Amino acid sequence: MPGCCGRCGAGLAGRPVTGVERRQVFDLPPVRAEVTGHQLIERECGCGHRTKGMAPQGAQAPAQYGPRVAAVIICLYIGQFLSKERTAQALAGLFGIPLSSGTVAALTARAAGRLDGFLDQVRQGITASPVAGSGETGFRVAGRLHWVHCARTGRYTLLMAHPKRGKEAIEAMGVLPSFAGVAVHDARASCDTYTAPDHQLCCAHAQRELQAVTDAAPQGQWCWAAQAADALTAMQALASEAISRGRDAADPAALAAQVRLYRSAALAGASQAAARSGALMKKHNALARRLPGRQDDYLRFTTDLRAPPDNNGTERDIRMAKLKQKISGCLRTTAGARQFCAIRSYLSTAAKHGLSFFDVLVMLAQGEPWMPAAA
Repeated sequence: MPGCCGRCGAGLAGRPVTGVERRQVFDLPPVRAEVTGHQLIERECGCGHRTKGMAPQGAQAPAQYGPRVAAVIICLYIGQFLSKERTAQALAGLFGIPLSSGTVAALTARAAGRLDGFLDQVRQGITASPVAGSGETGFRVAGRLHWVHCARTGRYTLLMAHPKRGKEAIEAMGVLPSFAGVAVHDARASCDTYTAPDHQLCCAHAQRELQAVTDAAPQGQWCWAAQAADALTAMQALASEAISRGRDAADPAALAAQVRLYRSAALAGASQAAARSGALMKKHNALARRLPGRQDDYLRFTTDLRAPPDNNGTERDIRMAKLKQKISGCLRTTAGARQFCAIRSYLSTAAKHGLSFFDVLVMLAQGEPWMPAAA
């Protein structure tokens, strides 16, 4: 309430109210750890045998951390990529809970060990999906280059760390060997060895390669790569329009015109780079030959509208491994890398179902991990 007039200084007690302006302050109440003590009573029978009461669920050790504390630790360490040391410091500073980096590691290992059933269910869900993306990225583990492999859909994410990049890792992941839908990937030769699925090659990768060719061409001169890139962009627009209008495929006439531009540009590019003099010209020639040679796989999104034209979803899901490495460095053990991938698979899949990290991590810490419903 104002005490007096801001102009003449007269008192405002009893004067009419002419307006109310509301302000809100969002804050947290003081947070401190709550410690619950349990006494396990032991009694001696007349026969001389002593029997002690059973510990309640969650109090198996003389001292341990509850599911919410464990969820916060895993959320900071795996969800937000803090190091074990900084996670321990954060718990001490925020909540006055002293713990060591070894405790962070132990809680993480225990949580990841509860996800075997979840990972199997996600693997089965991706394998049964009509469309699935896959990819990999380099990841330093124990001082050596490893690879984080990803298989994903709009509902599931499965990550796996492996020392190999190619078919051996794909077999270990267990998705593509049994998959019969549309496999979206970045023209990886190891994926092409599987003939049961149809393939959709990533047009975003092709666009970047075409842009590199355009940038290397003399300024002001017609470039085949620019025409091919424009045709790909136009075909993606035709597919988007067909989806928005509820059609089964893109407009045939408009699509045929863009396909002709796409093929003629690629054939011109193959002719221009036929000499293949130098490493750069060889790359341009390989791209120009690949575009018409794999035309059905690059343009599958125009006839099967379930397939996306790019593999950007996989890029987004797998980017978390790069963020982890950038923020807190590489992982020191292969076991730690497996745990990181298992929990990130859990968190990413939960996010795709609209759930919060903290809620599903509390469930995991309680020994009852959240499971996605069958599609």
